[in-house]
Amino acid sequence: MWMTPESRLDSVFLSYEKILRRFNMWGVTTKNGKEITHTDLRKAVNVMSKKHPTCRWRSEKIKSNNYFILIEGFAWLQQVYFQKEKSLIDADVDFFEDRIKQYEELLKIEHEENWWKEDMDIKQLCKYFDREDVTIRKAIRKMCDSGLSKYKSYIDGKVVISSKGVKWICKNVFKQKYLELLEKKKMELTEKYIKAGYIYDHFFDRN
Repeated sequence: MWMTPESRLDSVFLSYEKILRRFNMWGVTTKNGKEITHTDLRKAVNVMSKKHPTCRWRSEKIKSNNYFILIEGFAWLQQVYFQKEKSLIDADVDFFEDRIKQYEELLKIEHEENWWKEDMDIKQLCKYFDREDVTIRKAIRKMCDSGLSKYKSYIDGKVVISSKGVKWICKNVFKQKYLELLEKKKMELTEKYIKAGYIYDHFFDRN
């Protein structure tokens, strides 16, 4: 299918004006159901950039005062920031899980989730999740209350959580840690995507 040069660029990145136009056309609104303004969009982009700086979704200001947003960043704004059905963290996790799946399918890479290989005691869990002892114990209690006490054991007088338990706690309690792992994995796949010849964070000297 033939595309104009401008349409080709739109498939890579969008200006704020074009993002607002698409949101308006698609009926994407603020949490209060109002039309998204430049102020709303700038606030959303700032949140996006602070939460996911490694993704390089926003252009750097070089020639003008305007930013451009990669299509992947535009998708994040729509599916995470401006969606209304889930909490921000849950939508964020779902977004990165989906992006990883898409990259793996495109690059024909088998899915692998090998972040949790070792059992951990309380002290190790505190360091891994960067949480206080009392917070870790509450997380373990929540895991056990969910019917997964089999993941908890006592070894040499210490509470030890199996690798499967660490995985459950990460995915269900300390979701920010899980999100960080997902983002790192997504960017590893993104680099492979770029090496395969696909365009990612290229703004073609527009900004």
